[in-house]
Amino acid sequence: MIDYKYKSTPFKHQSEDFLISRDREEYALFWEMGLGKSKTTIDTIAWLWCKGQIDAVLILANKGSYRNWLTKEIPEHMPDYVDWVGTYWSSAASADLKKSYDLLSRPAHGKLKIFVMNIEALAFDRSYKLAYDFVNCHRTFMAVDESTTIKNRDAKRTKAAIKVGKLARYKRILTGTPITQSPLDLYSQVQFLDPHLLGFTSFYSFRARFADMIKITAGNRAFTKINGYKNLDELQELMKPWSSRRTKLECLDLPEKIYQTYEVELTDDQKKHYKTLKDEAIAVLHGQIVTAPIVLTKLLRLHQLICGHLTADDGQIIPVPSNRIAALMDILDETQGKVIIWANYVADIKLIVEKLRQDYSDESVVAYYGAVNSEDRQEAVRAFQEDSHCRFFVGNTATGGKGITLTAANTVVYYSNDYNLENREQSEDRAHRIGQTRSVNYVDLICPNTVDEKIVSALRQKKRLSAQVLGDEWRDWLG
Repeated sequence: MIDYKYKSTPFKHQSEDFLISRDREEYALFWEMGLGKSKTTIDTIAWLWCKGQIDAVLILANKGSYRNWLTKEIPEHMPDYVDWVGTYWSSAASADLKKSYDLLSRPAHGKLKIFVMNIEALAFDRSYKLAYDFVNCHRTFMAVDESTTIKNRDAKRTKAAIKVGKLARYKRILTGTPITQSPLDLYSQVQFLDPHLLGFTSFYSFRARFADMIKITAGNRAFTKINGYKNLDELQELMKPWSSRRTKLECLDLPEKIYQTYEVELTDDQKKHYKTLKDEAIAVLHGQIVTAPIVLTKLLRLHQLICGHLTADDGQIIPVPSNRIAALMDILDETQGKVIIWANYVADIKLIVEKLRQDYSDESVVAYYGAVNSEDRQEAVRAFQEDSHCRFFVGNTATGGKGITLTAANTVVYYSNDYNLENREQSEDRAHRIGQTRSVNYVDLICPNTVDEKIVSALRQKKRLSAQVLGDEWRDWLG
């Protein structure tokens, strides 16, 4: 038996699950954010390399955090006696980076070769071939971080991940929220590990077992629709042999999360246009026509309106007088220390950043959203965590809600939410994770009797369903 020596001291739950899972070919770490899935995965990699079972690693992660594996997680947790070399995928690779790709398909010569790639890249032929060839010519450990990125079984990246995974010797999926919309989210994630783990090689037989389907007839068309879910206790039992579920409540004495809402009154203009959009699905603002021909578009327009802007049919952003930014500033005036501010729309992020710079200083705020390049994103995280002059982190949850640590803050303000449960949970845990020593206060800006409340209600329903399948204790969430 090899006497494994850790580089970084594990928590109890990490050492327990490491001993249980380290030799298994397929395993899932369904741990809440901040509990150290990356460390346990890295210790497993080191263990298998020391035993001579693997000589290569492919890690797939979301675009916003995949490079963190090479720049932070592996250097922090990989034992010094493991001789490893790593590189990462970039579509705009430099000459040196391209040279490192040439080495991926060559023999390891005693080194552990690590390749990290953003999961989105698998949808493109060039990067897919690179990943496929790398796994094919090595004894590879393959992991999908935040595995809900492959929950859509019809997505090209999901199909590609499953195909590449068939070549790997060892596989892992990592996520704190494997079920974000419905229990059916599990199917393709487990297909990546092994199609036989759930006992269903057909999605339709899996769906028939765990979803109630009803037939809907509309005119000459007939289709089936999910009417609810069933046999969830059975599904939970099927998952136990090959997965570990850990929550902060059972693992760590982390500070409690505190939820608050801050009501924002609609302006007279907002009330008028909200009623028009809601009742007639059309509004005229400043000579521009804004239509909402379908339900989703209508909800989007209503949400934009209460946040303080609208996108016209020609793409023009129309500002709408709002109390929302004033409410945010009131909260900040009463708040000590650093603050994370999440906003759903780029127009709102820009407005918030501009206001903070006016009222505080240019150095007081950093932004993190899709248009911000990778280097500036990393600098934004560093400045927020380390620079005493930088007090505010402003971003959207889809881009900044995963894979980064923002424990310098113990106040998180949701300027606006979206309907994605994973975005909400992930973004909450940027501040509430290992390294946090204080309670974290979450403040939601809510316009009463509007779509704001419907969004929070939808998130609560998804959270309750997820808790039921995973066997988590249900706790009041989002106030």
